[in-house]
Amino acid sequence: MSGWLPRIRQIAAMMVGMPDYDAYLAHMRDHHPGQAAMDRRQFFRERQEARYGGRNGGKCC
Repeated sequence: MSGWLPRIRQIAAMMVGMPDYDAYLAHMRDHHPGQAAMDRRQFFRERQEARYGGRNGGKCC
């Protein structure tokens, strides 16, 4: 049962659009060891721009 709590948190965060920085770091470590990973702020900004368009690309009205 204790394994469920982290998974539930991850699912809830994904439902509200909160990207998983720890999963990103693990991916970078495993698949791109020669590249520097973005810091948390850069990662969050990049994910928000990718999701909502950023730079006036994701206009609401």
